[in-house]
Amino acid sequence: MTKKTLKVTLVKSPISAKADHQATVRGLGLKRMHQTRELEDTPAVRGMINKVAYLVKVG
Repeated sequence: MTKKTLKVTLVKSPISAKADHQATVRGLGLKRMHQTRELEDTPAVRGMINKVAYLVKVG
């Protein structure tokens, strides 16, 4: 069985975001603008994406 993945791209700078939101973006592995990471589709990752949905794009 293949593992499901999500492509997550940082589209807005986390500089003015709350500190815990900045940490969440770093936890997703995103360091710079327009960087894309392919992450495993798990409930933990979905929760992180949901928390910083205004900073990232999933596609």
